[in-house]
Amino acid sequence: MRDVCVIGLGLIGGSLLRAAAASGRTAWGAAVSEVDADAASRAGFDVTTDVEAALHRAAAEDAMVVLAVPLPAVEDLLRLVNQHASHCLLTDVTSVKAPVLDAVRRRVPYTRYVGGHPMAGTSKSGWLAGDASLFQGAAWVVAVEEDTDLEAWAEVAKLVLDVGAHVVPLPAESHDEAVARISHLPHLLAAILATIGAEGGPLAMSLAAGSYRDGTRVAGSNPQLVRAMTEGNRDALLPIVDEALGRLGAARGSLASTGGLAATINAGYEGAQALAASLDVERAGVRISLAAPDARQGLIALGERGGRITGLTDGIATGEVQ
Repeated sequence: MRDVCVIGLGLIGGSLLRAAAASGRTAWGAAVSEVDADAASRAGFDVTTDVEAALHRAAAEDAMVVLAVPLPAVEDLLRLVNQHASHCLLTDVTSVKAPVLDAVRRRVPYTRYVGGHPMAGTSKSGWLAGDASLFQGAAWVVAVEEDTDLEAWAEVAKLVLDVGAHVVPLPAESHDEAVARISHLPHLLAAILATIGAEGGPLAMSLAAGSYRDGTRVAGSNPQLVRAMTEGNRDALLPIVDEALGRLGAARGSLASTGGLAATINAGYEGAQALAASLDVERAGVRISLAAPDARQGLIALGERGGRITGLTDGIATGEVQ
């Protein structure tokens, strides 16, 4: 198994370092935060605040480098990767894929890069929030583009499987549109709901119960991280915000004219039922040979149909699709 070097030891990076080490891989990390680095070192992990030294070691060991920093920090970090570990296999866990892909192509054009994004997390941040079991059963997008090196893709996918997640192969554009709907818009709506509730003062807060807590949970996330992912996905998020505003406008119009909200509430109920059904749907087994001429197209088709890769052996990806 290829060694792993994780740069950035917050919730996701810290969890990945723990999980990679638990899977039997040699893994080390670096963080500019002395607090996170010290906490990780005290927990027995091989960690430094010297990012350049960690990348030098990655180059010497031909390790996989994982960028686990917020989107605004990616450009500067890629400059260091280009200087010290440009020939290493590179992946990331950033929540927006197209901007990272663009930055990699500009900053380290000759590296083997495979984008990634684990659909896992909590509203907490920092090393102490991490957990080696965070990725168990989670979906983890492993990006497939027209020029993706499938041997590199398979190595990143193998790491994902080793830490307990399942692989969803998608191009960056498809990923960004999907997460705008199911992650970034919910963050914006939670922020608005939390603001409106708090403006009700002590009385509103004293009456707030399950629906309010559930709807505002992610509003408690680190604001800088939320801004990084939502602003970084602006192109995909704007039309989704427009769609949401259109539905709110329709609900407002119905309430003002007829007093009825049946269309809005029934559509929401059906949407919630669709999520529940997706968790209990029967799935068919699939096998994709990564050596096949149409392997990239097959992987993308699997991902865009809601499928997942659950195993990878001898160049054969096995998985499930609805």
